[in-house]
Amino acid sequence: MPELVHYSTDGAVGTLTLDSPHNRNALSRQLVAELFAGLERAAADPEVKVVLITSSGRVFCSGADLSEASTGGMDEGTRKIVELQRLIVALDKPVVTRLGGAVRAGGIGIVAASDIVVAAEDATFALTEVKLGLAAAIISLTVHARMHPRAAALTTLGGEVFTGTEAAAYGLVTTAVPAEELDAEVARVCASLATGAAQGLRESKRILNRDLLARIDAHGDEMAELSSRLFASDEARTAMTAFLSRKK
Repeated sequence: MPELVHYSTDGAVGTLTLDSPHNRNALSRQLVAELFAGLERAAADPEVKVVLITSSGRVFCSGADLSEASTGGMDEGTRKIVELQRLIVALDKPVVTRLGGAVRAGGIGIVAASDIVVAAEDATFALTEVKLGLAAAIISLTVHARMHPRAAALTTLGGEVFTGTEAAAYGLVTTAVPAEELDAEVARVCASLATGAAQGLRESKRILNRDLLARIDAHGDEMAELSSRLFASDEARTAMTAFLSRKK
């Protein structure tokens, strides 16, 4: 099958580009596996100091692959997404995420796990799980550690769309800039991070993420089991089937 995550380097920056347009970069088994491999490749590259996650199109990530979830279940998938968030949080190099467009549901877990997130002001976000009889369970591990509690309640219970500007105010992203300034700001942030010494970056990140890592380790299994159970429920399966039918 075609590669869904491309890896490239430019100086001290290793870039992972999500490129699965047929399902809007949904977190399919293949995409998650390739993202894992890319992160581990960047971690092992001594020339890379900063890891950048971006996407090839306007949609950064549409969340879980509902086609897979509605047919094959999500027992393995939920655990792998917990592990993906943990890998980003625990990686010895800072992870920057660039958001030029839409990010939904499970994709927001990648955003929240990242160390620094630069979004376009008109990028859109939504925790849509509640609309499908699901809950933002596995991504709550990182999302609720980043977002202000009142904002988390509003967006998780309402499932409503919010902008990059609002995401910055809510604490989900680091900064939001006009779309035409996005690439320049991402380049500036990555260049600034790359001036740090490898040991300094590694140890500073470990201090910053110590509590978040402990949160994932303490509650990851519980949230994965809850999410798997909800995906397998009749209510969620009916809602996912109806959603997929509307997309055709």
